[in-house]
Amino acid sequence: MRYELYYWPTIQGRGEFIRLALEEGGADYLDVARLPERERGGVPALMQALEGRRARGQRPFAPPVLKAGTRLVAQTANILLFLGPRLRLVPKADSMRLWAHQLQLTIADLVGEVHDVHHPIGSSLYYEQQKREAKRRAEDFTAHRLPKFLSYFEQVINENPRSDHVTVGSALSYVDLSVFQVVSGLRYAFPRTMKRLERRIPRVVRLHDRVIQRPRIAAYLASPRRIPFSTEGIFRYYPELDTAVTR
Repeated sequence: MRYELYYWPTIQGRGEFIRLALEEGGADYLDVARLPERERGGVPALMQALEGRRARGQRPFAPPVLKAGTRLVAQTANILLFLGPRLRLVPKADSMRLWAHQLQLTIADLVGEVHDVHHPIGSSLYYEQQKREAKRRAEDFTAHRLPKFLSYFEQVINENPRSDHVTVGSALSYVDLSVFQVVSGLRYAFPRTMKRLERRIPRVVRLHDRVIQRPRIAAYLASPRRIPFSTEGIFRYYPELDTAVTR
């Protein structure tokens, strides 16, 4: 099957979690919105996908959206729940697949909080319109919330009965790819904070390093398919937000 991914063409965002799974799984996929408009790509293609099943009451709320045959699947964790078994990126047991989905939803919570650091008042406002509030939010996030999330995933890896280097089961899963993306994004957005925190999460750091060495992931990261981090995505670097003292 050839998959079609619909996401914003110039940012990693939530779509990057899907791209990493598709790349590691060796999937045949098309990143539709990154095609030129003359090839039915770009933002118009994305908008068309969001309107896709409106008549049947299945209109996606927002990207990312994955098209698989005649099926449209939206929401990052939901798409990964769908792709995991098909790309062999999740264990076969139902209980383990549910556990992986639970972890992915926790990652979604963390990603939402990362976004709200630089947009604590509203997404419709520019960062410059809420800098004071963002500074206060960043201080709490880097001192309390981020250490809590990262320590949790450190514990998850440590308590995995089948492996001491992945989150779920004994082999790499889409959750591990997402942990890699989170660590990469946090290093970009909060380099000083992460330098302090990474001493406490050696297993998470080792997981990140193992993922980056995967042949397909390494090839993807070195290719133009990997969109660079920027101040337009979820993980944004503003020096003034990376000054909180981490306990």
